Amino acid sequence: IDALKGRSNRLLSTVLYLNDHWQAEDQGELILFSADGKTILEKVKPCKGTMIIFLSEEFPHQVEAAQRTRLSIAGWYRVNNNLNHRIDPAS
Repeated sequence: IDALKGRSNRLLSTVLYLNDHWQAEDQGELILFSADGKTILEKVKPCKGTMIIFLSEEFPHQVEAAQRTRLSIAGWYRVNNNLNHRIDPAS
């Protein structure tokens, strides 16, 4: 998971894929699991323009090894827990 329950300020995880002409044999899928980690909910092929957004604390995930260079932009929507009007560091 992208955040430990109750111990992180990450709310949403995002991935935007930038790969042209991705083929099944290229592999490299992002796999999202149910909260208990036992059931595969979705396999996402890293095709250009595909964006996935999921709750950081709720969905365990993994990325399979790719057979070619996999291009993506990952990011997080966060909550600033600092009370002094400064951005707190990532935990």
